[in-house]
Amino acid sequence: MKKMYALLFLAMLVVFGCSEEKIKQDQFDQTEELEPLTTLEINGIINELLEKKGEFNWSDVDNFILWSALMHGDNILSIGFYNEPFTTEKSNELIAVKKDLIGLVVDMESDFSEETKTEKKLLVYDGRELNHMDMVVHSLETLETLRNSPNVRYLEPSGYTYFAYEDVYKSASGCNTTPSYVYPADYTTIAPGSLQSWTYSHHNIPQAWNYSTGTGITVGLIDTGISSEQSLLGNNFNQGYSTGRFVQKYGTYVNSIWPWSTTTDGPDDQCGHGTLMAATIASPRNSQNLPVGVAYNCNLVAYRGTSDVVLDGYHEKRGVSQALIELANRSDVKIISMSIGHIFSAGNISDAIKYAYSKGKMIITAGGTSTWFTNWAGVIFPASMDETIAVTGITDGAGFTECRVCHKGSKIDFTVVMQRASDSDRTSACLGYFENTSTYVGGSSVATATTTGIAALIWSQNPTWTRQQVYDKMKQSATFYPNRNSNFGWGSINALAAVQ
Repeated sequence: MKKMYALLFLAMLVVFGCSEEKIKQDQFDQTEELEPLTTLEINGIINELLEKKGEFNWSDVDNFILWSALMHGDNILSIGFYNEPFTTEKSNELIAVKKDLIGLVVDMESDFSEETKTEKKLLVYDGRELNHMDMVVHSLETLETLRNSPNVRYLEPSGYTYFAYEDVYKSASGCNTTPSYVYPADYTTIAPGSLQSWTYSHHNIPQAWNYSTGTGITVGLIDTGISSEQSLLGNNFNQGYSTGRFVQKYGTYVNSIWPWSTTTDGPDDQCGHGTLMAATIASPRNSQNLPVGVAYNCNLVAYRGTSDVVLDGYHEKRGVSQALIELANRSDVKIISMSIGHIFSAGNISDAIKYAYSKGKMIITAGGTSTWFTNWAGVIFPASMDETIAVTGITDGAGFTECRVCHKGSKIDFTVVMQRASDSDRTSACLGYFENTSTYVGGSSVATATTTGIAALIWSQNPTWTRQQVYDKMKQSATFYPNRNSNFGWGSINALAAVQ
């Protein structure tokens, strides 16, 4: 009798086991047969949430929407794990959590294809300083299981390119290498033969130069790189009244459609935007009848972390994140300038900003410049983060009016006068992309670079100060202090008052 019961029990186990396996296989088959939402449907959901909430995070959508975006994003899933974005020491607990999550993906994705049953093929990127990794995920079931894990902070389809599926995209990416004729009324010639942008006088920058020119301060710039055809940001960085400083150029952006590629695109700007930001911050006070930068004696460390200003590609996000980490690990870098962003957040960049912030860096970011979507998007990422200083541009008209394409909102910290109220095309005068050229540059981008230069002037005058002390001086010297404006923060900084 006992033997009969034992055999019956064994048979039930077999049947139950088969049923479990059948259920699992049925679910898997359904996943394979599911049709993901189209990119237009996904973007429609994103836009609806942006208009409703003023911001968007992938945590706002359900598993199916997230999986659909993943299917349209090369199946690259960014996983933020553990309870912190980074840790100074890798504990046994952290190592175990990471190992378990990788093992989970490998085990579950093996049902999808035997060819993907190895960690080597599924782990695309391992963020060593950050608690972040990128893995290949096909299955909705894998995604659901990860999302239910208490050890996962966020999941994002990092290969999904929102703007690639909008009617207008790269035509408004901030790239321009064409020189412009700069009207004589938009500059003043100063010794030893430099052009000083008309915008500087609105912030008393020329008067501040009597106290500080940025000497001894190293600024990090993350953008599209610096032109190899502009010697004043290269071999002639020390020219005229600019002496005893250095410029360094690096590249973390990988120009490839393949997520696994690691060969960078080099440090040279192919867009134009990064060159103009570098020039606004640190162009030498030259004798060549060309525009001078705000902190013309500061050091500059420039990273080509992205191909343009819109952080919408996998390698752009990864390149910017890596640049942030490398600048964070440099003890000489005080300020990081980022005139780049997106209308919603990226976890690996967010983690890297928090890492850089923990190292005492002042991170100055662009509030947003729009030419293909309206300003309802509000202050963009990463300027929307608490760890960053958000800047926007205004005109020289009466009162405070944002520039024609600039964003505003409660997250803004400072403003910069950078556009003529009478002519929106006449913005800040700037050194050009090519040798011996000048141009105009506008938007919240140049406002960010100008504020970065002012911060360098303040820090140079007070080299022992902390980030908080410099920030306090910036806001105490600004228009609205001690009352913060709901759209324009503390207003425009008086650089002279800030360095005295």
